[in-house]
Order: sequence, then C-alpha cells, then structure tokens
Amino acid sequence: MLSYVMLGADDISASERFFTALLSPLGYEITRFGSDKVVYSLPNMRDPHNGPGAVYVTKPYDGKQASVGNGSMTAFRVNSAQMVEELHSAGVEAGGTDEGAPGFRAEYSDDFYVAYLRDPLGNKVALFFTLNR
Repeated sequence: MLSYVMLGADDISASERFFTALLSPLGYEITRFGSDKVVYSLPNMRDPHNGPGAVYVTKPYDGKQASVGNGSMTAFRVNSAQMVEELHSAGVEAGGTDEGAPGFRAEYSDDFYVAYLRDPLGNKVALFFTLNR
C-alpha cells in the first residue's frame, strides 16, 4: 500500500501556497514541521503522517537544492471534471504553471479527464477524473 509521497521544495511558502490551493478542496489537512516541511494528510487516518495518501513538501534532507525527477509525477483523483478545472485554475493562480489544460487526451481512454501542472519548483502534478469508474 502506498503510504506517502515526498516532494522536494526550496521555497516552502511558495510550494505550500500551491499545494494548499490543490489539496485543501480535496479534504487534506495541513501540518507544519518548522520552516522546512509541510505535510498534507487526510482526516481520520490512524497515522495521518504516514498515509495512506499523505503528501510531504520538504527541503531535501541532504541540504542540497531540490530538483525535479524527470518522468516523475504525482496524481490526485478528484470527484468531477469541474473540480479538475477549478483546481487547475487554483494551482496556476497559486504560483504553478500549466503543463496541460483540462480535457480528454486521445492517447488515454475516452473517460479519463485530466489536467497537468508544475508546482513552483517544477514537480509535475496531475488532477484527474474518470467518468465510468
């Protein structure tokens, strides 16, 4: 079972603004750990900081600059196509960049509605809704 996702960030407040805009509407709660780490977790979890579904936004432990993983992406399932659109807009307004506007993609199934963003550091994030699942 997937427990948590950890994303590196150099500017914690910029990343926090971005991820709060995406994850708060999905029901995530935020916990701060000093100035170098923010954890988003789902309510009523037995161990909220260890998931399932927890998202850590943190400065790298080795003290070096955070970097983006080529081919890495974190995806969040949402409840409607409208929510994909709303969260995509909220993410851009909160400092993210558009990496693919909301819509269906010819290379995927015809029921997979998705939008892509990059967080302030450049980590890729997907927001998706499936019509028939």
